[in-house]
Amino acid sequence: MDKGLFIDGKWRAATGGATFPVENPATGEPLAEVASATPADAMAALDTASRAQASWAATPPRRRGEILRRAHDLLIEREDEFALLITREMGKSLAESRAEVGYGAGYLRWFGEEAVRIDGSWKVSEDGTARVLVTRQPVGPCLLITPWNAPLAMPARKIGPAVAAGCTMVVKPAPQAPLTTAALAGVLAEAGLPDGVLNVIPTADAAACTEPLLRDGRLRKLWFTGSTAVGRLLLAQAAGTVLRTSMELGGNAPFIVFPDADLDAAVEGAMTAKLRNIGEACIAANRFHVHADVAGEFSARLSARMSALTVGPGTDPATDLGPLIDERQRSKVAGLVDDAVAAGAQVRTGGRVPAGPGYFYPPTVLTGVPAGARIGREEIFGPVAAIRTFETEAEVLREANDTEFGLVGYLFTGDLGRALRMSERLETGMVGLNRGYVSDPSAPFGGMKQSGIGREGGDSGIDEYLEQKYIAIDFAEESR
Repeated sequence: MDKGLFIDGKWRAATGGATFPVENPATGEPLAEVASATPADAMAALDTASRAQASWAATPPRRRGEILRRAHDLLIEREDEFALLITREMGKSLAESRAEVGYGAGYLRWFGEEAVRIDGSWKVSEDGTARVLVTRQPVGPCLLITPWNAPLAMPARKIGPAVAAGCTMVVKPAPQAPLTTAALAGVLAEAGLPDGVLNVIPTADAAACTEPLLRDGRLRKLWFTGSTAVGRLLLAQAAGTVLRTSMELGGNAPFIVFPDADLDAAVEGAMTAKLRNIGEACIAANRFHVHADVAGEFSARLSARMSALTVGPGTDPATDLGPLIDERQRSKVAGLVDDAVAAGAQVRTGGRVPAGPGYFYPPTVLTGVPAGARIGREEIFGPVAAIRTFETEAEVLREANDTEFGLVGYLFTGDLGRALRMSERLETGMVGLNRGYVSDPSAPFGGMKQSGIGREGGDSGIDEYLEQKYIAIDFAEESR
């Protein structure tokens, strides 16, 4: 397990030898000591990325794609090894961690195939006196800031398109879960990625390390996944050098169940949309809006399913739901539940912090959640389903859109017209229609409003790392 900084293809200690602990959230005990990058280390990483940029941009697209495909194959071969590492540092069950390995590897495969499809255009100018040539080229060195909740998939879906486009990178993983990102860097190096293209700088002081990078004119791109509050700060800092920015920020996903929905499918979708990743996902269902005619049955079925889950260490094969990432996150979830109950919500299952080590919180269902409760406005990031009822389509559409966020919405109905109307009118970048899962390497992942800028995955994912260049070519007629 590599625990140092990865700069210019080498593992090294931080300047001054500083480290920080990574906890096992199932026990609260230290799992490893990891090198903590300083601002000097961050600048060394950018120096390296800047030196490598020209030669990497000139590398043939086919070679870039083959490196990504080899890295994909290595990840799949080492699925169990990576799954165990993810579970130990992040907490999710081994089954979910294995799924994350496949999902993250899928981005490397997808963008490996996209590398050879970077295109441009050629056309006649409007007045016929010139030819218009449009090319696309790498934006340049990138700073990629990744979260802890998917320590393989989140860096993979940023690194993949950057490699395919011909960009070099400095990656700053979240301090709660940096070990998987380090292991991914090792796999990419083994797959043939040249020294200096990918640099990884875990740190306990993110602000101190990122601020000088964002002020340096050699950095040309910032990709951040995390909270909207931090995203706003980074956008303000990026303005100083007019950086290209992409942001995947917070969510407050509505999960809407109409009376004509297939309730079996709706409950199954709710289990997926709410509990995937222990609820610690920006695309997790946050607000449940269930029509009054079916709310009782839906709530009873969902409560029964959630109360039957086994909560425990993710390394136990019997575990359905592991711990939350740390005590701070668990306290936040518990506080949101307590606030809702104090305002009149009823607990159908769960709702109590268990005794013992680790940061566990039980699957929880609340009904009768009042309109003003914090749990309806704030991102929960935990295994809590907060249910409200509605009567009309107009009412639920208004409530669903009444948020600064707009990442994803989930919609269950058997009426095709309603499905299309609601999908068009929901102010979200993604919609799960009669399904509780929307993530797919071949689809554009991203949100509207304050849930972000730009898209990851799909045909547009590589565009975030490319600049368009227009070349005007004189085309005077031959003199006679």
